[in-house]
Amino acid sequence: MNRQRRVVITGMGALAPNGNTTESYWEALCNGQTGVGPITKFDATDFRVQFAAEIKNFDPAHFGIDRRSQRRMDLFTQYAIASSVQAVENAGLDISNEQAERIGVVFGSGIGGIQTFEDQHEAYRKDGPRRISPLFVPMMIPDMSAGQVSIHLGAKGPNYTTVTACASAAHAIGNAAREIWDDEADVMITGGAEAAITPMSVGGFASARTLSTRNDAPTQASRPFDADRDGFVIGEGAGGLVLEELEHATQRGATIYAEVVGTGYTGDAYHITGMAPGGEGGARAMCRAMLQAQINPEDVSYINAHGTSTPVGDPAETAAIKSVFGDYAKKLAVSSTKSMTGHLLGASGAIETIAATLAIYHNVIPPTINYETPDPECDLDYVPNEAREIPVEIAISNSFGFGGHNAVLILRKFRN
Repeated sequence: MNRQRRVVITGMGALAPNGNTTESYWEALCNGQTGVGPITKFDATDFRVQFAAEIKNFDPAHFGIDRRSQRRMDLFTQYAIASSVQAVENAGLDISNEQAERIGVVFGSGIGGIQTFEDQHEAYRKDGPRRISPLFVPMMIPDMSAGQVSIHLGAKGPNYTTVTACASAAHAIGNAAREIWDDEADVMITGGAEAAITPMSVGGFASARTLSTRNDAPTQASRPFDADRDGFVIGEGAGGLVLEELEHATQRGATIYAEVVGTGYTGDAYHITGMAPGGEGGARAMCRAMLQAQINPEDVSYINAHGTSTPVGDPAETAAIKSVFGDYAKKLAVSSTKSMTGHLLGASGAIETIAATLAIYHNVIPPTINYETPDPECDLDYVPNEAREIPVEIAISNSFGFGGHNAVLILRKFRN
C-alpha cells in the first residue's frame, strides 16, 4: 500500500430493493423502509419461500442501455451498468480518451447470469441444442458486469470481476482501492451486481434451509440479530462507486464523501457455508483491515454488519466483533441494513459500503429494523428500528461469503 496515494470515494450509485437511486435508497434506510415483498418475477405458489427483495420499476433505457443491448445482457449486467452510470454522473467524471487508460473497472457478482442460464436450459430442453443462443455464454458469465461497464463507459484501465459469493462486491471495492494505491490507475469504477431472484436460485437457497420462511409476514422476515430470526431474504440490485486518487479528485474539484483507509481479506478454511466458530475468520479480517488503516479499535464509530438474519451467522459475527473490540464492542453502533434490503448476495458489499459512506458523510447511522426480541448470543447495540444521529468518523463494512471468504473495508471521514 502506497501511503502517498490516498483513495477517496467521489461517486455513488445505488439500485436497491428500497430505492433506485442513491438518494432514495439512503432516505429509505434512514426511515426504516423495507424493500421486501411477494415474488413477482415468477409464480412462486409451489415454493417453500414466496417472497424476496426485488428491484421495482427498473428501466434500463434510462441508463443508456438500448433495446438491442438489453437483449444481449443478463439482468445482473444491466444492473451493474445502471449503478455505474449513476456513480460516474454523481462523481462528475468525464472519461475522455486521454485518461481512459487510467480509469479501470472491478465489479463483483456471486452468481452472475443465472436467469440467462435457466432460460437457455429451457430452450435446450424443449427444442434441442440448436436453440441455444450464441450469446448464452457471454450473457451468463459473471465477468460481464465489469466487461460491459467498461464498454459502456469507455474505461480502459484494469478490468476484472471478483467472485467470492457474498463477499464479491467488498473484494471488488478493496481490490479497486489497491489498484489506485499501487499506481495502476487513478480512478476505479467498482461495486457489485446480482439478479438471482429466479426459480432455481430461490429453490436452491430454500432447499439449503438458509432463507426465512415467513410467507405470512414478508416485510418482517429479515430481522438480523433478533432472537426470532429464521434465515435471510434474497435480494437483488447493484451498487456502484467511483474511487479516486486524492490529488486527481481535488484537481477536478470533486466532492469527496469518505476515504478508503483499510482492507482485510481472510479465509475460514472451515466449511462451505458456515462461518468458523466464533467468527474467527471475520475477526482476523477486521484486524488486518485495522492494521492497514493504522487505527485502534476505539477509533471506530460504526460497523455496517454482514448481519444476514441467519440463526448461525449473526451470533458468529457478534462473537467476532467482541473478540476484536473487547469491552469497547458494547459501545459501538452496529447495524444491518439487510433488514431493509434483504441479502443482495454478491452485490451486498457494494450497497452496504454506500450506506457506510453516507453514514460518515451525514453523521447518521441507519437502523436494524424488525428488531424486537433480544438474543442473549447477540448482545451488542444494533441501532434498533430507528436511525441515530451521532458523529461518525470511521466505519467498517463487513462481508462474509460461502466458502469462508471474508472481506472487510474501513472508511474514514475525509480530512485534508
